[in-house]
Amino acid sequence: MNIGDELRGVVRGRVLAADDDGFEVARRPWNLAVDQPVRAVVEAADADDVAALVRHARLAGLTVATQPSGHGASGNAGEVILLRTARLDELEVRPDERIARAGAGVAWGRVLAAAGPHGLTGLAGSSPVVTVTGYTLGGGLSWFGRRHGWASGSVRAFDIVDADGARSRVTSGSDPDLFWALRGGGGDFAIVTAVEFALHPAPSLYGGRMLWPAERAAAVLDAYREVTEGAPDELTAWYELLRYPGAAPLVAVDCAFLGDGGGAAALLRPLDRISGRISDSRAVLPVAELGTITAEPTEPGPGLSRAELLTELTDEVAAALLERPVDPLLTVQLRHLGGALARPSGTPAGHLDEPFALYMFGVPGEDGGTSVRARERELADALVPYTTGRKPFTLLAPGERAANAFAPGVLARLRELKRARDPRGVFRSNFPVLG
Repeated sequence: MNIGDELRGVVRGRVLAADDDGFEVARRPWNLAVDQPVRAVVEAADADDVAALVRHARLAGLTVATQPSGHGASGNAGEVILLRTARLDELEVRPDERIARAGAGVAWGRVLAAAGPHGLTGLAGSSPVVTVTGYTLGGGLSWFGRRHGWASGSVRAFDIVDADGARSRVTSGSDPDLFWALRGGGGDFAIVTAVEFALHPAPSLYGGRMLWPAERAAAVLDAYREVTEGAPDELTAWYELLRYPGAAPLVAVDCAFLGDGGGAAALLRPLDRISGRISDSRAVLPVAELGTITAEPTEPGPGLSRAELLTELTDEVAAALLERPVDPLLTVQLRHLGGALARPSGTPAGHLDEPFALYMFGVPGEDGGTSVRARERELADALVPYTTGRKPFTLLAPGERAANAFAPGVLARLRELKRARDPRGVFRSNFPVLG
């Protein structure tokens, strides 16, 4: 019996093996530059299906890798059973309790659309199509992280399937070790079928993008440094050097502010003094439109990224960023951190001493991405005196390891828990803690 027929006898959801129509599409991650040579794809019908698959995998010596939508895939999926959880799409918002419960297939856009009319928000990132579960297992760097910390810190409970195939609800009281690990330590310890998390007040939200020609990059960066130096926790701003194919290079500042537009305008005034602005989309926004600030792609595509954490945004760092065009990259981005992210969190992500994250992104061309990787490496090397080598787990790129994300004591604790809870290696996350 082939693997496809074997799995069809176990689960009620759709199963696709290598010889089935649709397999090649089903196995692809969000980032089409990453290859996933999996043995089969299982699209679970519900949480009971997930449990049945895990019980079978444990007895058959198989490994399961879970990807709700394929964001964050690392290519570390050879010979696994790829579990898709898109059909676990339950969503409940309890505004009186400021609590939401989302199945493993629910994307952030749905949560924000449901919570926003109640003056509430979850700690979503920049994309509305990223799933709550995958994002939260990686810690979750939110537009509102400076105010409320890691998204994983807002989790109140997980519904999980453990390595024996048993379903349970995990809280800080019922299983403190596993609860701790799942709040930002990745998906190596259990399969999360639903997550329950706190919502936060958002009676008013202001945000958008300001855009200038690249000739204004130095002036915009100076103003950005001034804005971020004294920014309250309610304001998050990103600085971006952009190169769209077929267009002149640009510089942008994206911002999100938990408050009214008047308060944000005063904080952003240094940027308003810079002439030559091409466009400005800043406005009071419904929470559901948070994803429009950066307008990231909502369909899969290829890309190569690299992130670094910056200890300072000095004149030397500014000079390295502006020394030459971003080509062949599409974007070089600074994300302002600090605030609550710099304070103890009680999660594996810990706290970030570094006040900025650098994020670089490009699309592989005819050379297979060699030039993109070289440019990312060149820029990272130029900034070595001002980087720490640590990466947020949620920003790890293919080829990097979980060890790049966690403090040594945290990594040791995660590894101990992995060995205790999944001794047979039934689960494999995008970035295994034992890797």
